Amino acid sequence: MSLSVRIAAATGQEVAQLSPMHGGDLSEVTRADLADGSRLVAKTGPLVEAEARMLLTMGAAGAPVPRVLRAGPGLVLLEWLPETGATPEGWYALGAGLARLHASTGPAYGWQEDYAFGSVEIPNAETGNWPDFWAERRLLPSAPALPAGPRRRLETLAARLGSLLPATPPPALLHGDLWAGNALFAGADAYLIDPACYRGDGEVDLAMLHLFGSPPPAFLDGYGPLAPGWQERRPLYQLWPALVHLRLFGSGYLGLVTRLLDRCGA
Repeated sequence: MSLSVRIAAATGQEVAQLSPMHGGDLSEVTRADLADGSRLVAKTGPLVEAEARMLLTMGAAGAPVPRVLRAGPGLVLLEWLPETGATPEGWYALGAGLARLHASTGPAYGWQEDYAFGSVEIPNAETGNWPDFWAERRLLPSAPALPAGPRRRLETLAARLGSLLPATPPPALLHGDLWAGNALFAGADAYLIDPACYRGDGEVDLAMLHLFGSPPPAFLDGYGPLAPGWQERRPLYQLWPALVHLRLFGSGYLGLVTRLLDRCGA
């Protein structure tokens, strides 16, 4: 069944035009212009229903996300938002929205279901100890992908996390894949898109956002002050997305991984 037919069946409206949108690392993203003049975003792929559940949870927490219009196996329809580019006001709004997301806490670290970035599985089984979660669910699954030297360094670092990370930070609701491309700016507003949610230390999202660049000061003005010691924890949290990039895109990211291991004192 074609995408147009599936959208029409879900909305009761004929599709006038389909236009591919940027993105699509984990799913195909398409703008659909409907016969009544309205627009929406269609996402297709094996994990889009799980993403819809994440967006609904984030929205219920007060975070700025696109509304989920329909969700079913392999197809999710989302509110279409006009993208205008980042402004200082938008960055402030993003920081404030992320702070609202992180203010929503749960009873444990992890998520009710596993997820994946392409071929890289993301185990999310819940635990009550944060360093154990970060070691066992995030860092160590990538150890087999490393050469012997970096692998030993990673394993040694994982064994030391109990002395490097807080044992029980608030289990904040995390976006889970927060880089600049997963923030949508619309004038003075900003929205979080393409999540990979779980609960953990809120600094994880901030570390990811700073891995390949730095947001302007307005972002932290909106987010608020950080806990003491964040500078030492940041490379520990940046190490996981660096390992994911290595596994997805190849050895060109090995240098980034080893530099982060250096910064972690491994």
